[in-house]
Amino acid sequence: MVVSVTWPQVLAWRLKRQFVDPAAGPDALSVVRRLAGVQAQVASSAALAVAVRRAAPRPREVDTALWTDRTLVKTWRVRGTLHLVPSDELSFHTAVLGSFRGWDRASWQRGHGVTAAEVAAILDAVPKALEGRALTREELVEAVIEVTGDAHLRQALTSGWGALLKPLSFLGELCYGPPREGRVTFVSPRDWVPDLPGTPPSADEGGRHLVRAFLGAHGPGTPETFDTWLYRGAARKAALRGWFRDLTPELAEVEVEGGPMVVLAEHLDDLAATGPATGVHLLPGFDQYILGAPRDLEPLLPRQTRAKVSRAAGWISPVVIHRGRVAGVWEAKNGRITFDLMEDVPSTALAEEAERVTWLLR
Repeated sequence: MVVSVTWPQVLAWRLKRQFVDPAAGPDALSVVRRLAGVQAQVASSAALAVAVRRAAPRPREVDTALWTDRTLVKTWRVRGTLHLVPSDELSFHTAVLGSFRGWDRASWQRGHGVTAAEVAAILDAVPKALEGRALTREELVEAVIEVTGDAHLRQALTSGWGALLKPLSFLGELCYGPPREGRVTFVSPRDWVPDLPGTPPSADEGGRHLVRAFLGAHGPGTPETFDTWLYRGAARKAALRGWFRDLTPELAEVEVEGGPMVVLAEHLDDLAATGPATGVHLLPGFDQYILGAPRDLEPLLPRQTRAKVSRAAGWISPVVIHRGRVAGVWEAKNGRITFDLMEDVPSTALAEEAERVTWLLR
């Protein structure tokens, strides 16, 4: 018999799985691992996403994990956006994203103002340029020209360089290195990431790993919701179906208010036993609780709130969560949090959460 659950149950279960309710993440690495990555386009939002999930957060914990312990890596991952991912899971992401190879298409090359020969030359030169050293963006351009002996590449590198960083990241040839005097640097994962496997996993192994991670944080789900999270629907559908088919022994079917989905079988009983959430939580911009769900999921993001949450240029606002759903947005100015609420939220609980997050922002 297929277990039936409600959306309030699912949202409450996700809050629990994602270390939001309660804030029980043991450390930064564990939080990032549980969330299947943390979007890091805005570094302060990524740090707050970790801190709000920790019962006892530590100052600069994410920076320590990135630049000292190297247990986290910052690079372009799912949906082509900057993410924090566990170092020991980087190869699974690379196996999947490196198989897409959108940069081989003539339409991609035309759109970014580069030729196929220029793309090939840059993809070949960057690993050689980065070997054994950390380079700023400008230094990397000069190093590529030195490696290739082709000064003409300067135009391609300076005009379409931002776009070309993503293929290099997807192929496992580039990630962020430690900042130098406030400037970003890049390094080779082979030099930077501890214990990177000599033989990388296959795309199918990587795909199955990411499906498990996604369902463990954002389940129940479907191949379609996973595909949207992974790369906005760009995965090869045959491969996608194969990943879910291969995982059939590990999955359980559920109905969420009549809609068929799957969850990891080990989580089924816990999901079924979870009651609706009642608490109030403040989550930062670009939070995984929002990004891991479809934008049109009405039980999470009511229609009247979408324009305030999902804004121009891909900006995702900080949100107020009440009973598992978005009840408004918030912002911090001059050390004070202000709210734009679309629903009634218990004032005492909201004030207590605002006090906690204000302290974390210091």
